[in-house]
Amino acid sequence: MVQPVRVRRLTEQEGQKLQRIVRRGSTSTVRFRRAMMLLASAGGNSVPVIARLVQAGEDTVRDVIHRFNEIGLACLDPRWAGGRPRLLNDDDEDFVIQTATTRPVKLGQPFTRWSVRKLSEHLRRNVARPIRMGREALRCLLKHRGVTFQRTKTWKESTDPDFDATLDRIEYALTERPERTFAFDEFGPLGIRPTAGLCWAKQGKPDRLPATYHRTHGVRYFHGCYSVGDDTLWGVNRRRKGADHSLAALKSVRAARPDGAPIYVILDNLSAHKGSKIRRWAARNKVELCFTPTNAPWANPVEAHFGPLRQFTLANSSHPNHTVQTRALYHYLHWRNQNARHPGVLAAQRRERARVRSEKGIPWGGRPLNPAV
Repeated sequence: MVQPVRVRRLTEQEGQKLQRIVRRGSTSTVRFRRAMMLLASAGGNSVPVIARLVQAGEDTVRDVIHRFNEIGLACLDPRWAGGRPRLLNDDDEDFVIQTATTRPVKLGQPFTRWSVRKLSEHLRRNVARPIRMGREALRCLLKHRGVTFQRTKTWKESTDPDFDATLDRIEYALTERPERTFAFDEFGPLGIRPTAGLCWAKQGKPDRLPATYHRTHGVRYFHGCYSVGDDTLWGVNRRRKGADHSLAALKSVRAARPDGAPIYVILDNLSAHKGSKIRRWAARNKVELCFTPTNAPWANPVEAHFGPLRQFTLANSSHPNHTVQTRALYHYLHWRNQNARHPGVLAAQRRERARVRSEKGIPWGGRPLNPAV
């Protein structure tokens, strides 16, 4: 049996960086789309589902996944252009990178960080291995090898002693029981303010949004549920996070599979997800809660689908109040689920896929939305 194309297991640093690119966006559309592909694949999504998510061909998604498995996060910045023949071999480049990532004090220099000029002069004057290259060539090499000028900051690794076992449990649910696997998480806070984004406009005449200085509407949190097998996303806006809202979300997930058979729900370690009331309800209703490892929220498949939600409903928007903002979110979810059920509308190369069974996109306690025009 042919194994499906999928990214290898992400490290903590890789997962956090991909999640940061998808949630915060990127100045490069290529990086944003490729990060979304990798994060969605790590969440257990198949290639056709990812292709629908990013509006790309399935072969493109497979190429990105294979490239990531070979060279890691360097695949986010493809090298399409050619150039002059290389003047440095791989060993020379490795030596440059090793020097750049070494603190200057350890190499006998009287400063704590390199500038491009200082690094270029140090390499040129190195008696043991002199390397001559211009500052711009050095800057391009550092960027190609993923070495950038960054602010020093603290970091924290996962202290979960069952890190691998927890990921194995999530992978089992995603690969062996996808039709009975769901993901849940909160998205926010969502405030009422003009949000910059992208749109088509004449050159030099960008669309402008009015600025606001008094924000009296408060915030909301979108509680989203994603069905892995059906490739559908639904949810509701709440004023706050809380165990009662989390329990309502889990009940909606249980209602999506009313046959009484066990289901799997992937969610993070927020305290509102782990209360005794929720655990007792889950045990009575055959709901297995699969918590992600600590400090690894990227393992939740719903994270990859929050990126388009932010890009197409919040970016480049100026909602007057939370009611209008909530309607925009529901309208997008209804459109997304309709198109997910009809993949032939999106791309001709995916016409052979059957319709994906899914829920009707009804928010908890609400009425069916009108079809998108």
